[in-house]
Parts: sequence; C-alpha cells; structure tokens
Amino acid sequence: MPLNLTKIAFGAQTYGDIENWYAARRSPNLTTRYRPTKWEECIGGSLYWIHQHSIVARSEILGFSETSDGRWSIDLKPELVRVHPRPKRAHQGWRYLKGDPPRDLAPGEDIGDALPGKLAGKLERLGLI
Repeated sequence: MPLNLTKIAFGAQTYGDIENWYAARRSPNLTTRYRPTKWEECIGGSLYWIHQHSIVARSEILGFSETSDGRWSIDLKPELVRVHPRPKRAHQGWRYLKGDPPRDLAPGEDIGDALPGKLAGKLERLGLI
C-alpha cells in the first residue's frame, strides 16, 4: 500500500481557490526543499490537501523529479478528488499521513453540513465525535 502525504493549501481562502489552482495548470506540481525519505513508496499514493484545519481533497502522486535549482518537484495527477473532511492540524511543508486516509466523496455526493475543521478537531479531542 503506497504512502500518502499531507500539505497545507497555503494561500487558499476557499476550496474554490484550490480548484482554480488546479485548473490553471496542465501538469500540477509542488516544489519542496527535500524529497521524502520514503519517496518511492509515495508514488501511487496521494497528496491530501488541508484547508481550514480539515483534509478536504487529494491528488494522486505520479512521481518526484529534481528541479534545476536542486529542489524537488512532487508531480501530481491533474485531478483533484474531494474527500470526506477530516480534522487535521496545520503544519509546515509536507508530512506523511498517519492512519487510514479519508474516503473519497462519491460522484454527486455532497459533504452536507460538515463541521468546520477547528470545531470538529476540538470535539474529536473531547471524544464527542
């Protein structure tokens, strides 16, 4: 089973901003200073996007390539898949996703009245959800 990564959707004010970022790129990628140690295990996994303290979407990781300035590019499939929101604290850079990943939303399925990430995180820590 491939490993998954998480990353903050930095600068995105709304989920639509993440969608627009994807729509503007034919082959989306992220640059990072360091390639993951377990990078080969991440190929075929997904990069899960965190927005407003919740994991909200994922993109399949196609590979890693070194850029001309010595940084690394995480090459992503040009498809953004919405997932059931899951509370997740913010962090810098990327991190390995621990535990089972959130499941994808089925076609036509809506997230409905999902709790905001901060509130869901607090209720989860209290053992209420």
